Amino acid sequence: MPTGAPQTAAGTAQVRRPSAVRALVVLLGVTAAATVAVELLNFWYAPEQGYGLAVRTGWALLRTVGFLMLIGHVRRGRVAARPLGLILAVTTVFAVGRLIVPREGVPPLPGLLGFTLLGGLCATVVWLLYRSPGVTAHLVRHRRGLVLADRRLAWREVVPRRPEATGWLLTSRVAALTYSPLMLVPALVAAGAVLDGRLLAVPAVLCWFAAGIAVSYLTLLCTAFLLRGHRWARRLLVVITLGVLAVHLPLCWWLLGLDGLLRDAVPLLAAAALALYSLHRARPTPAHPHPSAG
Repeated sequence: MPTGAPQTAAGTAQVRRPSAVRALVVLLGVTAAATVAVELLNFWYAPEQGYGLAVRTGWALLRTVGFLMLIGHVRRGRVAARPLGLILAVTTVFAVGRLIVPREGVPPLPGLLGFTLLGGLCATVVWLLYRSPGVTAHLVRHRRGLVLADRRLAWREVVPRRPEATGWLLTSRVAALTYSPLMLVPALVAAGAVLDGRLLAVPAVLCWFAAGIAVSYLTLLCTAFLLRGHRWARRLLVVITLGVLAVHLPLCWWLLGLDGLLRDAVPLLAAAALALYSLHRARPTPAHPHPSAG
């Protein structure tokens, strides 16, 4: 029939992702590969390939898993892709930046070139996530889960009954959830001081680990209520952030010195600043759904 071709073309156009989305997926793959290459290059050229650098490099390599998760979110059109991409880009730049800076002297030229390339890739990722109309129109879906429909359980998109959380609230949540790993990595590095005979550091390292684990549960609980519009959760997140900085910064200074303060405190400061700024920009949402919802 004559009308068959247009209908098929229309159906194909609906399934096909926008060109900006396809470009973003490719760019994220390139960024993940570049992250691995730059980190291994930094480790190769580092004058001191010790325990601390190995731990930091291993943690930085795990960020590639985050980029793979982000690719999945983008392909599925998930709303959470934006804040996840932003915090991944920011923390990746800081994580790689702290690896290329040696204890003495200037960074090697290959490391600087790799860092510049990676910084440009991360900036382009953030620009596409927040400035591309095609990507914005694509990232509208929520997570999938089991829902009861027509007296049957079905696996489909779960549209929240509460008012949709703003992008700033989502960004604040994702930034806060990075507090725990950003504390545990330098605590693991500081454990090397115990192996070197600094037995007085054992209680401090154990407290650092305990604080990092506790923060993971606190931020998970707090941000869950934050997205539901509870005002007390906003105040609690500020208290948690200030408490994290009060514990993390002195321990970095005492156990890891100025080098640790620059390498391990600055990334957490960046995440805390992003969380607080996003929380400030976010408009509070009502704690209860609209009567017509559901």
